[in-house]
Amino acid sequence: MIRSFDGIEPTIADSAYVDEASVVIGDVELADGASVWPNATLRGDHGRIVVGRESNVQDGAVLHEDAVLEPEVTVGHNAIVHAATVAEAALVGMNAVVLDDAHVGEEAVVAAGAVVTEGTEVPPRTLVAGVPAEPKTELEESPTRAAAAHYTALADRYEETDERID
Repeated sequence: MIRSFDGIEPTIADSAYVDEASVVIGDVELADGASVWPNATLRGDHGRIVVGRESNVQDGAVLHEDAVLEPEVTVGHNAIVHAATVAEAALVGMNAVVLDDAHVGEEAVVAAGAVVTEGTEVPPRTLVAGVPAEPKTELEESPTRAAAAHYTALADRYEETDERID
C-alpha cells in the first residue's frame, strides 16, 4: 500500500519496486532501482525516509523517523532502522536494530539480531554483532554490494513476471 500522510505523498522512482504487500506512507523517497519487499513498512509520518539507489528493504523490515539508506544498502528481513543512517553498501542483518542517531559506515555489516544503540558510529568495513553491537572484525572484502545487486535483479524479475492469481 502506498499512501499520503498530512498531504505528503511518497516519491517513488519509476525503476523502484514496491511490493503490493508492503506499506509506504508519507515523506518517503525511493531512488532508482530501490526495492521494498512484502510486509516491509516505511512510515514517513515523523521525519523523512530516504532509500537510496539500488537499496533494498526486505520482508517485514521497518524504517521510521528520518531513516536514511544510502545507495546499495541491504536491510534484512524483520530488521529495524529508526532515525539512523546506513551508509553506502552497508548491510543490516535479519532481525537487527539500528537506533536513533546511529551511523553504520560504508560496507559495514550489522550481524543478524544485533542492536546498534543510539548514537553509535559503526566504522566502515566492520562487522558488528551482539546486544549492544560491538566490533568483531574488519572486513577486507565486503559481501554487501553483491546482496544489493541480487535484490536489484530480483526486483526486475518480479516486475517482468507479475502474474497475480486472484
